[in-house]
Amino acid sequence: MTRTSRTVRTRGGLSFRIEPRALLASLLLVAAALAMGVVLIGSGDFPMSPADVVRTLLGNGTASQEFIVTELRVPRVVVALLVGAALGASGAVFQSISRNPLGSPDVIGFGQGATAGALTVIVLFKGNAVAVTGGALVGCLLTGAAVYFLAWKRGVHGFRLVLVGIGAAAMLTALNHYLITKASIVDATRATVWMTGSLDGRGWEQAWPLLGMCVVLIPLVLGHGRSLRMMEMGDDAAYALGVSVERVRLVLMLSAVLLIAVATAAAGPIAFVALSAPQLARRLTRSPGANLAASVCMGATLLVFADWIAQQGLSDTQLPVGVVTGVLGGCYLLWLLVTERKAGRI
Repeated sequence: MTRTSRTVRTRGGLSFRIEPRALLASLLLVAAALAMGVVLIGSGDFPMSPADVVRTLLGNGTASQEFIVTELRVPRVVVALLVGAALGASGAVFQSISRNPLGSPDVIGFGQGATAGALTVIVLFKGNAVAVTGGALVGCLLTGAAVYFLAWKRGVHGFRLVLVGIGAAAMLTALNHYLITKASIVDATRATVWMTGSLDGRGWEQAWPLLGMCVVLIPLVLGHGRSLRMMEMGDDAAYALGVSVERVRLVLMLSAVLLIAVATAAAGPIAFVALSAPQLARRLTRSPGANLAASVCMGATLLVFADWIAQQGLSDTQLPVGVVTGVLGGCYLLWLLVTERKAGRI
């Protein structure tokens, strides 16, 4: 069967390649994420039916329902959706640029860099929540800049990016462990909770900055999807097709680093979403290339489902969402290794 596609160009010179199966998969993922968001909003000590949640969101609920939904539960769901979308987009960019399924931000050091920045603020400067968020942003950006320049040699090639990133991740992990050993009991407990990755207590103060960054960066990444697809054929082929390879690579890497930075600053380092979302999206769409839009939708869907498991998995306690994504991501990675070995590819 022949795959049909359509390329849409904007006045600004950006282009979008649309494939029917990928578009349908993205729409289904969005619907699943929104439906689970409604279920999440209705869960908790004050349970609400999906119909009551929708009625309250439309402004027809009681005063108590309005407060619980709009002030307590909706911000957490919004942060979950945006963090998942940012992680999915960032993972898709780095896996495509490196042409390596392990080229994920949490493998090549960016998550560890954000953690190092946050721990520095917690342990050395006793900073508050706002300062910790700023430390995570600065740590991730500094790590991204260091990895980019260390991997540069007449351009940034995928295997060098992954190798340098893995080395940076190892050094930053050692630094994080050192900072924990130097912390007081109170600071060490606080740092450990942050390092787990959690959506508990997230409010509009985390949601609005995250929304602003995602509104700017995710369309920017999607708009370079055609160039990224050409770059997967190799730099020489992309140059021949008119792509300014280094400029596009720098823009995409900077956007992806900013996305992983704001996501980590909002919810802590959440493992495996950036690694698994692009691969699951590719399996769902059965389309080559980065599958940027589907990866964004898959990341949001994965994280909101993981948060539901974190809240409902154990009746007597609530798990951090980072624990759930770590378990699910580890199982997925083991399954992927087994299937690839059976297929004779490893």
